[in-house]
Amino acid sequence: QVQLVESGGGLVQVGGSLRLSCTASGRTFSSNTMGWFRQAQGKEREFVAAIKWSGDDTDYADSVKGRFAISRDNAKNTVDFQMNSLKPEDTAVYYCAAGRNSGWYARRALTFYNYWGQGTQVTVSS
Repeated sequence: QVQLVESGGGLVQVGGSLRLSCTASGRTFSSNTMGWFRQAQGKEREFVAAIKWSGDDTDYADSVKGRFAISRDNAKNTVDFQMNSLKPEDTAVYYCAAGRNSGWYARRALTFYNYWGQGTQVTVSS
């Protein structure tokens, strides 16, 4: 059974940091684009970041650029997400997702991803 499991969420104050991790099991995703999405209460799920299979290219939503960093370790089948300078508007459930293949063009589209984790709550308090 293929699973993506996120960890590392929690409650943090404005300006603080959190590091999310996504661990895959059941198959390897070393050849797949990986992404992080988030969904705030009452809003649609939105793209936050993506990383190429090789790790040598990344993409970020404008709202998090310069504050968040995505990385991967293909040997461990993990994807990490470092979030710094957190703001109240970053509050959401964060989801790790595995893309259908190594493609990059559709990296911001939800439909490109066919495996999703259960999500981890991030709450930024002011």
